[in-house]
Amino acid sequence: MGIPDHLTCLLRNLYARQEATDRTGYGRTDWFQIGKGICQACILSPCLFNLYAEYIMRNAELDEAQAEIKIARTNINNLRYADDITLMAESEELKSLLMKVKEESTKVGLKLSIQKTKIMASGPITSWEIDGETVETVTDFIFWGSKITADGDCSHEIKRHLLLERKAMTNPDSIFKSRDITLPTKVHLVKAMVFPVVMCGCESWTIKKTERRRIDAFVLFLDFFFFELMLLNCGVGEDS
Repeated sequence: MGIPDHLTCLLRNLYARQEATDRTGYGRTDWFQIGKGICQACILSPCLFNLYAEYIMRNAELDEAQAEIKIARTNINNLRYADDITLMAESEELKSLLMKVKEESTKVGLKLSIQKTKIMASGPITSWEIDGETVETVTDFIFWGSKITADGDCSHEIKRHLLLERKAMTNPDSIFKSRDITLPTKVHLVKAMVFPVVMCGCESWTIKKTERRRIDAFVLFLDFFFFELMLLNCGVGEDS
């Protein structure tokens, strides 16, 4: 991995002779030594886990595998975020990728959870068995907060986001109607509380004409909403 020896030594000393105690309904347990794992709530822990996962993926040699798909003229066979790993291929060679990751994970003490592993295919696929357990085949799954479907239909996902947007704007309704809060502050609130709800995962959407009209209607709604806020803050419509 190319990590300098002095950093490795510092990390080894940080984790050496660690002890912990569990809090139960009957009080705290006796202190015991920690043999494996990373420090809870330590700012280094996410980086260390990512290095651990990177070590596994490099040894699995997925970059050299022929199983992959092409996205924007780039060949890709895996997407990773923390402990979430998505493997991709255009054929059932996908299973060979999965087995490589499983084997390399086992070598460093990690176990692939078959119960949490799902397969989604755009066409017919035979069931897989790994270590005597059948891997579940699904027609959709949640990927980084977005629902990905086998047929690529994003209409339900876009509807869900637009409905969540209405709820996000209804909750602070009393704030938006207050004349004591300036218009720029209200605009910042909308950008911070509403836009992320609608736009989360939008990069993965396949937008059709129907969805485009819904999004255009949402933009028009926001235009009217900001216009009402402007009139409200200017005092238009107040009783004389």
